[in-house]
Amino acid sequence: MAESPPRREPSPVRHFARITDVALAVVTAVFFVAVALATGVSGPWHATIPLALLLGGLLLVRRRWPMTVLLLSIGGILVYHLTGNASPAGWIWPAAVAYFTAATTSRVRWVAAIGLAQLVYSAVDFRWVLDRNPARYVIHVAGEGLLLAVLIAAGLAYVVAMRWRERWRETDSRARAVEERLRVSHEVHDIIAHTLAVVGVQLNVAADTLEEDPAAAAAALRLAKDVRNRAMADLRSLIAVLRYHSGDTAPPPDLASLGTLVADARAAGLEVTLDEHGDPTAVPAIPAIAVYRVVQESLANTLKHAAASRAEVTIGYRPRSVTVEITDNGRADTGGTDVIEGHGLTGMRERVSALGGTLTAGPTPGGFAVRADIPVAGSTA
Repeated sequence: MAESPPRREPSPVRHFARITDVALAVVTAVFFVAVALATGVSGPWHATIPLALLLGGLLLVRRRWPMTVLLLSIGGILVYHLTGNASPAGWIWPAAVAYFTAATTSRVRWVAAIGLAQLVYSAVDFRWVLDRNPARYVIHVAGEGLLLAVLIAAGLAYVVAMRWRERWRETDSRARAVEERLRVSHEVHDIIAHTLAVVGVQLNVAADTLEEDPAAAAAALRLAKDVRNRAMADLRSLIAVLRYHSGDTAPPPDLASLGTLVADARAAGLEVTLDEHGDPTAVPAIPAIAVYRVVQESLANTLKHAAASRAEVTIGYRPRSVTVEITDNGRADTGGTDVIEGHGLTGMRERVSALGGTLTAGPTPGGFAVRADIPVAGSTA
């Protein structure tokens, strides 16, 4: 019977499997000899110990050739009996591990047929007890049959459990992949929105000053090019995460990169002040990225939609949370209507909520404000 090659397992799993096989081999050999001696077998070196060594040694390769190990085990037991040796309390149990292992393969019907044949042989071999002690005969045959059924059922249950575990792993892996892609989609949106806002402003500056002040136009174009290059590098890194899930990608933005955001906004003509209180080095990586993205998206929205000339970024680092507030003097909605959230605000809110924080955004008497409270206690880098 052809047997499928075993699936390659991780190294720690393979080491544990080898140790398990060695332990089962030793237990099988020792237990077989002990039961044989306890049932009155004399001269164990003649046949008992050789069979015990065969049964134990075969278990060392049971994972690779499960059906072969089962057939050789039964063959060894049959030869042991045909050479005039008495049965050591039954014929099924010496091959118990071999039966269980073979029952975990796709050949389980063959295993049941082989077991049934051996059970019939055991019943016929033990028929001499029937006339003397019928109860003992029934208990012996029923016990052998029950043991065989338990071994096959255990093998099938093991297969079902392994399949469920594999499905759970696949489901968990897919959920993590979806989570990662959602995170990356937010990152992509933030990068593109910020880049388009800054580049758009610089292109307008270049177009307005191209004839009157070529040097200013050239400076605006150079800045737009720099912002574009940084965005392309970030996007390449994110695409690599989506494509390869590789750790060899550019590091995510952190609080040290806030100065670059502010500089880009200033170069686009927005007067930005950055006011930080507390110790930013105590903020773990994941909340730090959230802080960065909130500031990035808020400044991008200010440049694109608010027609503002000034913006203030205030960040308070506290032991258990970070408070981020971005205000501008752009168009304020005094009509009392709700703010219509686009992808940017929605993405910020989802990012902050995922960390257990809150985000509010809306008009103020002097413009527009975004405020986020992000917990950091218990966060992991």
